[in-house]
Amino acid sequence: MTSNEIKEFALRTGAEKCGIAGIARYTEAPKGFHPTDIYKESQSVIVFLKQMPTENILASNPVPYSHAAYLMYAELDRIGMELCRFLQKHNQHGILIPADVPYLSWDEENKHGQGIISLRHSAYLAGLGILGRNTLLINEDLGNMVYIGAILTNAKLQEDPMVTGFDCPPNCRICLDVCPPQALDGTTVIQKLCRKFSSLKNERGFDIYDCNKCRRECQFRTGRRKKGNVQ
Repeated sequence: MTSNEIKEFALRTGAEKCGIAGIARYTEAPKGFHPTDIYKESQSVIVFLKQMPTENILASNPVPYSHAAYLMYAELDRIGMELCRFLQKHNQHGILIPADVPYLSWDEENKHGQGIISLRHSAYLAGLGILGRNTLLINEDLGNMVYIGAILTNAKLQEDPMVTGFDCPPNCRICLDVCPPQALDGTTVIQKLCRKFSSLKNERGFDIYDCNKCRRECQFRTGRRKKGNVQ
């Protein structure tokens, strides 16, 4: 089974983009968060994207965006499960990485959580985009309104080239300047500051995403503007 066959299946199953990163690219993964820490047989990471319908983020009420985000996670997990089944039918194996929760790592004092592997970095390593100053993955065609899924596999697959020739503009500070608690420094996000503004739990216990300015105001929110492509 080839890399192209896997990527074609992912697209038929609902992904909009799919890329592959070999394990050798994960040299900077923190201890405990390397793919082989999750599945020792890992040889490749298959990463896939879906774009949230972009107008959801412009709603004045935070509920539509929050609900759409949870639906996105469910769609990605479904695609991941289908990929695992597809690999198994071809005598390979896949391990599903949750598109959102659960995860084990949580620092209560700093309100800092980490997924079992970094999906943003995995997408970057699989050639699906860049990591912007807002810390979000930015795909050249789909922008930063992409959500990420991944599976680990024991199949040694041909990996995709990483993105070159596309980056945040050198002097752009939009995302840094619009962040209410100034939680961004251009390379990382201080989660303790971010979470105070970006999420809330109402009296009934519903989790709501209440701030998304770094995503909404980014000039690449819906993709890179190209000649003939009006957005």
